[in-house]
Amino acid sequence: MSFSFETGTDEQPPAPPRPRSTNAAIVLAVLAVAYTLYVAQDLLLPVLLAMFFALVGNPIIRGLKKLWVPRFVSALLVLGLGMFGTYMLGKELIQPGAEWIREVPNELRGLAPKLRSLTKPVTEANRAAENIARAAGGETGTKVQVVKTEVNDPYRVLTATPRVVASVLAVVLLTFFFMVYGGDLQRNAIALLPGRQQKKLTVEILHAIETEISRYVLTISIINVIVGLVFAGLLYVLLDLPADEALLWGTMAGLLNFAPYVGPLIGICVMLVMGFVSYGEQLDAFAPAALYLGLHTLEGQIVTPIVLGRRMALSPLVLILALMVFGWLWGIIGLLLAVPLLVCVKLVLARIDGLEGWAKLLE
Repeated sequence: MSFSFETGTDEQPPAPPRPRSTNAAIVLAVLAVAYTLYVAQDLLLPVLLAMFFALVGNPIIRGLKKLWVPRFVSALLVLGLGMFGTYMLGKELIQPGAEWIREVPNELRGLAPKLRSLTKPVTEANRAAENIARAAGGETGTKVQVVKTEVNDPYRVLTATPRVVASVLAVVLLTFFFMVYGGDLQRNAIALLPGRQQKKLTVEILHAIETEISRYVLTISIINVIVGLVFAGLLYVLLDLPADEALLWGTMAGLLNFAPYVGPLIGICVMLVMGFVSYGEQLDAFAPAALYLGLHTLEGQIVTPIVLGRRMALSPLVLILALMVFGWLWGIIGLLLAVPLLVCVKLVLARIDGLEGWAKLLE
């Protein structure tokens, strides 16, 4: 009779192990995703840019909501102020930018002989090494010149302009709709999930992404605006540059600061060229690059870590790899979106059981 106790047990058979994908399948899946992202960039980039701008404006909209301002009105106000500020800034920058585009080629042609005189010893050494190698290999020294021809299409601008205008309008409209109806879209998408646990996990992930990324993007945007204004002020006060020209370089510094490591490196190179064009061979030619480097070091090593803390810390190696990948896929826009996308991936990995280690790896 003792065996009767065992017959009433509710033991369940062990769950079968989950099938694991092979390494070849994972590599093929990654390549397929990368190819899809590259091919579909005309569709994806307006959506991602709109989400980026909506994340910038969401904290402001939440603040206005506490003042009993309707979300629709808040979105119109934020988007309108952003477009008006962009228009006024572009209006101020178009004249100095056009002057630099027109004058820089002539200035660089005048600067080229000076740079060649500085690099003359290295050039002569390279030429001597080539002669020795050619003599040792028995070559005649005849050089083959390849002439590249390019056919200029006069209708390329006419066909490209409507696409650019359509992309800009799509970004503006999508930004507005993400600001107004983004919350409803999230709730409707979550309602489609079958299990309660899945709904809870998805709500936590989306709430974390929306809150943390909004705060991160808005904070970084404010820091970069301040960096641009401070750099423009330093150029105006210390180097006596005209106000519109100083604002041009300050805007460049603020925009490049959205791409860590890569952006400041490009900015230093641009400031070196600007210094040589403006001051020639004088020691003052290094002053713009030195100011830019000092300001970026102060911001990157002290200000940003204090403001954001360690929660948004990312590995420099992973960050550079992400910048390379997204820059290769989507160009300048990819550099702008690389850090927010990487932060989104980190937040998702940190809240899924078994993947916390991958989130630590990104740090």
